[in-house]
Amino acid sequence: MGKKRQTELHSATAVAAFIGIGSNLGDRLAACRGAIALLEEMPAVRLKKISSLYQTAPVDYLEQPSFYNAVVEIETSLPAPSLLEGCQQIERQLGKRILIPKGPRTIDLDLLFYGSSVIDVPGLQIPHPAAPNRAFVLIPLDEIAPDFIHPTDHISVTELLHRLIAETSRRDLSPGVDKIAPPGWEKIPLVSNGPS
Repeated sequence: MGKKRQTELHSATAVAAFIGIGSNLGDRLAACRGAIALLEEMPAVRLKKISSLYQTAPVDYLEQPSFYNAVVEIETSLPAPSLLEGCQQIERQLGKRILIPKGPRTIDLDLLFYGSSVIDVPGLQIPHPAAPNRAFVLIPLDEIAPDFIHPTDHISVTELLHRLIAETSRRDLSPGVDKIAPPGWEKIPLVSNGPS
């Protein structure tokens, strides 16, 4: 990290934020790696932790390929709307395409949490409203921040995950989330493949 970026980070109060990364079109691994590389280049952003990489079953719209998902923790002095805009810029740079709502996409970056902030304005809801109900968010998030307290549910990520697992067990559903690469996957050689 350059000196300029360190100065930018410390010039204002830094906030821990969590971003979900997902891809299920094209080269999923390259898309997820590209998103992390571009996050690392953003001004006033420092990557702190990156979860393992998971292959996950689609949710909502089921007739689509499986996803690759991960969660990253960053430290930033950017305000939440600027961070969201930066994430959307990364999506554009990586050629995000959504053919149908909740459908396949080349890359998706979701701002899940911004410290303990609660924000509800057009185009930005923090915490992400679907996070407590998504195994593909909670499993990687639990890996890197198990004790993080959800700002409105007031329980830890681990407790949210246990609650979700109990609910899916009662309905005889599998969370559909399988670890495919350990922490450090963004830098180690892995076989790249398209959707499965």
